Amino acid sequence: MEIVIGVLSLVIGTGAGYFVRQSIAKKQLNTAEGRASKIVEEAEKKSQELVIEAKGKAVDILEEAKKKEAEKERQIIRTEERLEKREITLDTKMEEIERGRTMLEKKAEEIRQIKKEVEETRAQELKRLEKIAGLSKEDAKAVLLQLTEEESRDILAKRIKDLEANGIEELNKKAKDIMTSAIQKYAGSHSADVTTSTVSIPSDEVKGRIIGREGRNIKALERLTGIEIIVDDTPEAIVISGFDPIRRETAKIAIEKLVGDGRIHPTKIEEAVEFAKSEVNNKIREAGEAAAYDCGVAGLDPKLIQILGRLRYRTSYGQNALLHSLEVAHLSGALASELGADVAIAKKAGLLHDIGKAIDHEVEGTHVEIGIKILQKFNIGKEIIDAMRSHHEDYPFESPESMIIAAADAISASRPGARKDTLENYLKRLGELEDVVNSFEEVEKSYAIQAGREIRVFVRPDKTDDLGAIKLARAIADKIETELKYPGEVKVNVIRETRATEIAR
Repeated sequence: MEIVIGVLSLVIGTGAGYFVRQSIAKKQLNTAEGRASKIVEEAEKKSQELVIEAKGKAVDILEEAKKKEAEKERQIIRTEERLEKREITLDTKMEEIERGRTMLEKKAEEIRQIKKEVEETRAQELKRLEKIAGLSKEDAKAVLLQLTEEESRDILAKRIKDLEANGIEELNKKAKDIMTSAIQKYAGSHSADVTTSTVSIPSDEVKGRIIGREGRNIKALERLTGIEIIVDDTPEAIVISGFDPIRRETAKIAIEKLVGDGRIHPTKIEEAVEFAKSEVNNKIREAGEAAAYDCGVAGLDPKLIQILGRLRYRTSYGQNALLHSLEVAHLSGALASELGADVAIAKKAGLLHDIGKAIDHEVEGTHVEIGIKILQKFNIGKEIIDAMRSHHEDYPFESPESMIIAAADAISASRPGARKDTLENYLKRLGELEDVVNSFEEVEKSYAIQAGREIRVFVRPDKTDDLGAIKLARAIADKIETELKYPGEVKVNVIRETRATEIAR
């Protein structure tokens, strides 16, 4: 019984527990479903809000786009209006331009017609004037020019002088061009005498040895001496060519030593060139010492004597520069003695006046400027420098000695035969110069002076006036340039003098 009761109790408890558990589970299930339902509702609510918000933004964007589109349409309308206005303006301007061109063409045609009428009228008036005056157009022009020239002679003469004064720079340039052209013309006639030397060779075999295998010996000689050696078909001689006389002399001595020795190869060539340089330096020093001794000039620095000796290998228009300096020194001393000037200063300045020519091919500047710098470097007295620097009138004359040096230099350089010219050619050139000048009817007499570098022309005062004298000088210069050949330049001086003479009784 107790077992049945226990079984029943168990069955009842189990059923009760089941129903209780089912009830609890159902409550719990109801609670989860509620939450899920709530979540779904909230989600739907939010989605609706988002949709509403998105629709609102889309509406805003659409409205903004419509506004922008409307604005662009307005801009396009305004642009079209401006373009239309511009087209109207351009059409108006084109019409105005076309009207203006038509008017200009019409005016041009009127001007051409007027010009034609004026020319016809002018031609008629000229014919009428020629008929009235009895003169042609050319004759009237000549008369008018003659009257104007006669009335304006003084003004023209003054104007020409002013133009000459203001054109110094252009005249200097022209003078340099003329000098360059003259040097070019003159160089061909004397360059062979002053740029080449000849060395005697005993045989053609020695010529071949001087040339050497593949020309090595002659190349070594040219490299060491700085000159050009010409070996041609001339029998028993070779030619040394170069513009530096010292280098030519060095090469000549070196070749003569090599020929005398008989051994010719690069080593011996170097020894011979060194020997030749020493010999040339000794000759230069001896020449400088001999020149100073001959002139009685003592106390010169040995280096200055060495520079002076270099003039032995310098020529000017074919005249040896050292012999020229000796001539100037002796002439200056003689002139100074006769005139009561300082003989010692005159001789010393005369000997050193061309010292700059010794190195003028190595140093930039004129030989006068170079000479002044050399003398200043060796502390030569100021009176000597002042006397020598004016011999080409580059500087003003500071003393009687300076004038004496200039005169002695001109005498030495301009004497017949001094500069590659014979006496016959010299006299012939002077005669031709005077004949050309005397061919002008206004000339009374003329004198060629300064070895033909200057012509002094005396004119008849009744045949020409001051302006005519200026024109005559130019005409004479032109005729000399076209008809005569001469070295350097010729200065034309036209002199017009009026003398009035009366006798008191």
